[in-house]
Amino acid sequence: MTSPKIVNTATGSIVDVPGLQVGHFTHSQRPTGCSVVLAPEGAVAAVDVRGAAPGTRETDLLDPSNLVERVHAVLLSGGSAFGLDAASGVMRWLDEHGIGFETGYGRVPIVPAAVLFDLPVLRPGDPAHIRPDAKAGYAACQAASTQTPAAGNVGAGAGACVGKLFGLNRAMKGGIGNASVRVGPWVVGALVACNAVGDVLNPANGQVIAGARTADGLSLLDTQAALLRGERSTRPMPGTNTTIGVVATNATLSKAQAQRLAISAHDGLARAIRPAHTTLDGDTLFALATCSETAAPDLMLLTVMAAEATALATLDAICQARGVETTLGVLPAAQELGA
Repeated sequence: MTSPKIVNTATGSIVDVPGLQVGHFTHSQRPTGCSVVLAPEGAVAAVDVRGAAPGTRETDLLDPSNLVERVHAVLLSGGSAFGLDAASGVMRWLDEHGIGFETGYGRVPIVPAAVLFDLPVLRPGDPAHIRPDAKAGYAACQAASTQTPAAGNVGAGAGACVGKLFGLNRAMKGGIGNASVRVGPWVVGALVACNAVGDVLNPANGQVIAGARTADGLSLLDTQAALLRGERSTRPMPGTNTTIGVVATNATLSKAQAQRLAISAHDGLARAIRPAHTTLDGDTLFALATCSETAAPDLMLLTVMAAEATALATLDAICQARGVETTLGVLPAAQELGA
């Protein structure tokens, strides 16, 4: 079985939500980087963590019972736990621009963040010590704009790969992707960096489009089918995977309602990734509400839109990815396998 012809049905991006900007920083020395979603005027924020091995920062603050209602940026980064350092650069940029939570003694930027594990993805000759740091986070903020963000091998998706249960030598290239959905006065957009241990599917028909390959490397294996046949995987270390992202809307939501948006967005991951939310992943999705649309929100509709936008953004991440030659072999992209 060769890779099917991939049709990317994802349209739009998270910056279709008024009040948001996105910036990427991609290292030239190795495939890694970070991506920032800026909300200079603030956005009601929440988070939902489904994977068993997350790497996060400031997520407790987003609980609806806790104090801070709005944040001004969310960071997604490669580099595993090292990548959390990039949030310090985002804080510095926000501080220099007078953006943050007012304490009475100055504004304190609050930057929730999540990281994915891309440390094994090295091209021949790449220095292993290069990871996203504070300078990378600052540079991502400098690059932020309302233009449709780049996708594929950029930012937090630069070193992402998928389909790793049978070894990195049989995996494929992941990436970062965008999508948005509009219904009535509302828009919901998503930015997703896909580094899943499982396979990625076309959410429209459930067909595997990227993931673990057969032993000869030429075809798609279908991880779930292989596991159900009793084939043994190589069992990557917990936390060495993870899909992270941001889903956002123009609707006026409370923190509790924004959390429902994040929860429902994970339905989109489950449609596009199989298996999802595993003990080896740290799947984490943030939700932002810019509150620029004052019509009473239809939360049922918005949660459906969030799941759809997240599934399409995951598809876009894989469709826009390009193959990379690594020290462990070539990581082909969905569009290149069997071409």
